[in-house]
Amino acid sequence: QVHLVESGGGLVQAGGSLRLSCAASGSILSINNMGWYRQAPGKQRELVALITRDSSTNYVDSVKGRFTISRDNAKNTVHLQMNSLKPEDTAVYYCNADIWRVVGGLFNHWGQGTQVTVSS
Repeated sequence: QVHLVESGGGLVQAGGSLRLSCAASGSILSINNMGWYRQAPGKQRELVALITRDSSTNYVDSVKGRFTISRDNAKNTVHLQMNSLKPEDTAVYYCNADIWRVVGGLFNHWGQGTQVTVSS
């Protein structure tokens, strides 16, 4: 079994910061891409930021310059530093990872989600 567990969500005022973390655990050989998605009420889930195993990154235009994704391959963790938060960043944020399992091969995994609420 492989699990992704997120932490770090919460309520913050506009202009504030939050840091999301996601830890992968279980029978893991290695992890390829890791990313953060978000889903606001009534909207489709969207990719916010992606990081490859060699730490190449990609961001949705709306968060460029405000959010930073990073990872620690030794700890199987990925983080999202969110600065200058805006009310439109309010959503449930999900961690996602392509994980090579010890048994079974490559699978895509999702975390349970963490709520981020930005008040105006």
